[in-house]
Amino acid sequence: MDLYFECNNGISGNMSVAALLDLGADKEKLEKALHSMGLNEEFQYKISKKSINAIMATDFDVILPEETHHHCNCHNHHHHDKEQCNNKGHHCHHHTHRNLDDVNAIIDKADASENAKNLARKIFEIVAQAEAKVHGKDIKDIHFHEVGAIDSIVDIVSFAVLLDDLNPEKIYFSALTEGQGTITCQHGELSVPVPAVCEIASEYKLPLRLTENNGEMVTPTGAAITAALYSGEKLPPEVIIEKVGYGAGKRDYKNPILRVMKIKGE
Repeated sequence: MDLYFECNNGISGNMSVAALLDLGADKEKLEKALHSMGLNEEFQYKISKKSINAIMATDFDVILPEETHHHCNCHNHHHHDKEQCNNKGHHCHHHTHRNLDDVNAIIDKADASENAKNLARKIFEIVAQAEAKVHGKDIKDIHFHEVGAIDSIVDIVSFAVLLDDLNPEKIYFSALTEGQGTITCQHGELSVPVPAVCEIASEYKLPLRLTENNGEMVTPTGAAITAALYSGEKLPPEVIIEKVGYGAGKRDYKNPILRVMKIKGE
C-alpha cells in the first residue's frame, strides 16, 4: 500500500494528522503516545467530523487549557498551523520556551515505536534548521516558542505515530499549493510563503505551486512533514485508489482540505 498526499489546498500539521485519522490510522496508538509524554496538564485534543464544502472531513484540534476561544502563538513569527495570527481579539498565550534537546526529550518519553519517534525528531529538526537559518542563529540556540509550542509537538508526534501505523511502502506528494499576500503578527507583516517555508522548500527541493489565493496555505510543519518524506518520485500515471482520507484545515480560504489517498499502482 502506498500513500498519495494531494496538497492542492495546502498542508499543515493538523490537516495531516486529521487526514491519516480519516484513513483509519489507529486512534488508540495515538492516545497512548500522547498520554505518555508527560504533558497531560498542558493540552487536550479533540477528534471530530466537520463538513467543508459539503465534504465530511476529520478535524484534529489541540486545545490548550487556558484558551477561551481559539489560540494564537503570537510570539511565533512563522508558525501558524492553527489560525492566522492577526491579534484582533485573540487570546495570546506564551508557552515555555523549549530548545531542540527539550523537544527530543519529550519525544523520547512517548510510548511509540522507534520508527515513529525518529520521524518526529526528523520533522522537528527540519523546522529547527529552517528557523535557525531565518534568524541567523545556530540550531542549538533556537528556542521553540514557535514550533515547540505544545500544539506543534502534539501535531508532529501524532502524525509520526499514525503514519507508522499505516506503514506505507511509498509516499508520493503533489506540488504544495501555496497562497500569497501577508500574515500579520505581533512582529509585523510576513510575506507568504513565510520565511521558514521558503527555507524548507529550498533546502529539500519541494515543488511549490504559487496561486492567487489569499493567505498561508502551507505551514512550516506541513512543509517539514513533506520534506521528511519527500523522495521526488512522481505518482505513477495510473493508480487504483483504495481509500481517501479528508483532513480539515482551520483557515477560511476556499477549500481547506488535505486529501491523502491509499493507492496501489497498476
